[in-house]
Amino acid sequence: MKKIRGIRKRWMVNSISVVLFIVLLAVTAFSTAMGSYYYSTMSESLRQKAENAIGSFDYRSGDDYYSYARTVVAGDPNSDNLEVEYLDSSGRIRFSSSDLTAFRVPGTPEIAQAISEKETRSWVGSDPSTGEHIMAATSPLVVNGEVVGAMRYVTSLRNVDRQIIIIVAIALGIGLAILCIVYFSNLYFIRSIVDPVAGITETAKRIAEGSYGVQIEKRYDDEIGTLADAINDMSLRINQSEKMKNEFISSVSHELRTPLTAINGWAETIMNGEVRDAGDVKKGMGIIVSEARRLTNMVEELLEFSRIQDGRFTLSVEPMDIKAELEDAVYTYREFFRREGIELNYYDCEEEFPLINGDPERLRQVFCNLLDNAAKHGGSGKRIDISIAPDGDQVAITIRDYGPGIPEEELPHVKYKFYKGSSKARGSGIGLAVCDEIVTRHEGTLDIGNAEGGGCIVTIRLPIRT
Repeated sequence: MKKIRGIRKRWMVNSISVVLFIVLLAVTAFSTAMGSYYYSTMSESLRQKAENAIGSFDYRSGDDYYSYARTVVAGDPNSDNLEVEYLDSSGRIRFSSSDLTAFRVPGTPEIAQAISEKETRSWVGSDPSTGEHIMAATSPLVVNGEVVGAMRYVTSLRNVDRQIIIIVAIALGIGLAILCIVYFSNLYFIRSIVDPVAGITETAKRIAEGSYGVQIEKRYDDEIGTLADAINDMSLRINQSEKMKNEFISSVSHELRTPLTAINGWAETIMNGEVRDAGDVKKGMGIIVSEARRLTNMVEELLEFSRIQDGRFTLSVEPMDIKAELEDAVYTYREFFRREGIELNYYDCEEEFPLINGDPERLRQVFCNLLDNAAKHGGSGKRIDISIAPDGDQVAITIRDYGPGIPEEELPHVKYKFYKGSSKARGSGIGLAVCDEIVTRHEGTLDIGNAEGGGCIVTIRLPIRT
């Protein structure tokens, strides 16, 4: 479970870190913008007041400036947050709306800049005398190109700073709320991922320990649900493969034991001299040879399947006469089937086929295996038909028996490895899988179905060489 917790921790740290960075960036940008907006608005207002006041001095001269300045300063409504001052050309206060700062030099830098540059200047900072955070705007009174005085408007920024602090606090609160929402939503979301993954992990461990076929409850119809479906399908397939493997081992053990019992029994009987009649000895030796050949074929079949599984299965492809190879298989099995009481009918289309690219030995193995299966599973019908005919750019070979056929529910599985279905006939259950692999590697198809009128029909289609 450490890995699961590690995923949760990494997810939360990464997502919260990104959201925290975005929130802090947004709050900082918003606070800076609001502060800049408030300060710039107030600065523009003070500058406008100062310039309007200077503009009202037009057509005045001499001492009229001082008397009019007194009128302007006295006429501006006084408040706790705004102070109006008239300065002389040296930057000293001559008149003030507070009547407390006359003949004092404020010492703020915008005064000297406005007088020297003859333009309105504003400034934000701490008052040199009181330390209060203030904003000031000074506009010079220029007469005949000379500065004779200046109007200065000063306001405290205490309320503005408080307002900005409140706005920043609100923004931080909103950011914190967003962070909490993201945290809890992520916590719920990651739990909806981690918990199913933890369940899938536990189920996978159970499967690894041998509990094949166990299923995971599918709770979500998403990628997690798809993963659960894949694990469930894997579990069922492993369970099916395990059952088929066990059945295969049991079947092969039985198939090996039966001929070995016959071989050992007859060999010991002949060796001990219990059989003296030459005919019986010959019969016993025939059984030994027949059973030994069956064992050899079974081992060869297992080796072929092993090569297929390991990727060591190869074809020696060459131009070949498919019709001749099929006729050789028919000739080989016809007499054998006759002794078993089975009639083998071969229907020749009486035309020459172009050569095909194939492995003669492997294809002959397919024909023999299918004929052998027809005899084992459909021999009760006492008849097997085999034919070859062209089918477009392919050659079609059909093998039909007249036995009981294959149950419909077993048809989709008959080519699976180790699958034997309900058949009681001897065999390892891998012969058809090997045949299908050989035909597929020849770029052909092998189809198995039930024929009309009873029995099973196998159709092989191979491409004709062009």
